[in-house]
Amino acid sequence: MEDTRWKKFKLCGDYNADMRSLYLAWTTPGGLEKWFLRKADFYTVPQRLRANDEQIAKEDTYVWYWHGHHNNVFEKGRILEANGHDLLRFTFTGGTTVSVSFSTRNGLTIIELEQTDIPQESDPEKNLLVQCQIGWTFYLANLKSVIEGGKDLRNKRVDLNTCFK
Repeated sequence: MEDTRWKKFKLCGDYNADMRSLYLAWTTPGGLEKWFLRKADFYTVPQRLRANDEQIAKEDTYVWYWHGHHNNVFEKGRILEANGHDLLRFTFTGGTTVSVSFSTRNGLTIIELEQTDIPQESDPEKNLLVQCQIGWTFYLANLKSVIEGGKDLRNKRVDLNTCFK
């Protein structure tokens, strides 16, 4: 029997912001660029580049660029689901899938992020479960800081990226 414990993880965060604002922070290029990415390019099926404030849709493809890195460091993937109000699913690094769901509880918006289909890796430096879990933990904290009126915690300097290798 296959051990599936190391093939997925789930993170949760609570946010003092309305669900719609948080959903748009995840599902518009401009929203993602405020807390997550340097540049978020989304393309419709006919390969039209989406506008900064335009919501993404199922079957869109993306190219993402990170702060602190040159343009040769990017992530490509596809939107698997974007229902317009409380669910987003997309392909991610290493053939994984990320699901982001939104709900409300006790006056807060709850975001649950689950990354699945993580491949087994014998080299700990390449372990996607560990590396992605660390990354998503940081970005969920940065989203909270940015959306609740705090600072953007990202490194935006390419000359410092050697600290993060």
